[in-house]
Amino acid sequence: MTAVELTGKVALITGASRGIGYGVAEALVARGDRVCITGRGEDALKEAVEKLGPDRAVYVAGKAHDEAHQALAVERAMEAFGRVDYLVNNAGTNPVFGPIADLDLNVARKVFETNVVSALGFAQKTWHAWQKDNGGAIVNIASVAGLAPSPFIAAYGVSKAALINLTQQLAHEFAPRVRVNAIAPAVVKTKFAQALYEGREAEAAAGYPLGRLGVPSDIGGAAAFLTSEQSDWVTGQTLVVDGGIFLNAGVA
Repeated sequence: MTAVELTGKVALITGASRGIGYGVAEALVARGDRVCITGRGEDALKEAVEKLGPDRAVYVAGKAHDEAHQALAVERAMEAFGRVDYLVNNAGTNPVFGPIADLDLNVARKVFETNVVSALGFAQKTWHAWQKDNGGAIVNIASVAGLAPSPFIAAYGVSKAALINLTQQLAHEFAPRVRVNAIAPAVVKTKFAQALYEGREAEAAAGYPLGRLGVPSDIGGAAAFLTSEQSDWVTGQTLVVDGGIFLNAGVA
């Protein structure tokens, strides 16, 4: 990776020590961007930075919903690289499985705080630190759960629906300097989504027209497109990356 010529662009990617966030970081570093990644575990972040290249990546450990952490992450990116062209809001949580009728409202608040409010906080801070005057792009990692009923993970689905609407609100307000889009993945093979396919991957994948579950690089490629010049006329959109699973919605 170190042989790749630098683009001069910098991305702040939340929840990026592994999984989708790391897949995004890997895709952007591979094309020559530098990145500041965040996550809760310092050891995992250190390992991720080593793999990405210490000359291309820095990290900040903390909780996404913590405003002080948000400010520190943006400050670290600015100190290390002097700019924050792209923000990828990937940090998320889904701590409960069951009917929404019995959902503990404190859990619902936690889900929204992490999945929606933290994304807004990072967007605000990145906007004021760099993007307002210099432009850039924001990509919010939503979910197909935010586009249709999502039994047993309803709080997560509702929060991702809110994130999709937040994407549209920010796209409208931040135009024309900053483009804001979302990606809505189906099941991607990560530790976060493990409960949805572990021990039954072939069965889970059989429902997808493309015959497999997603992998982090699938989302990394989509994020690379949405933060590239090739998407300069795209904003306020949600790109569904689902292996074709939504094609089954109209099948009896």
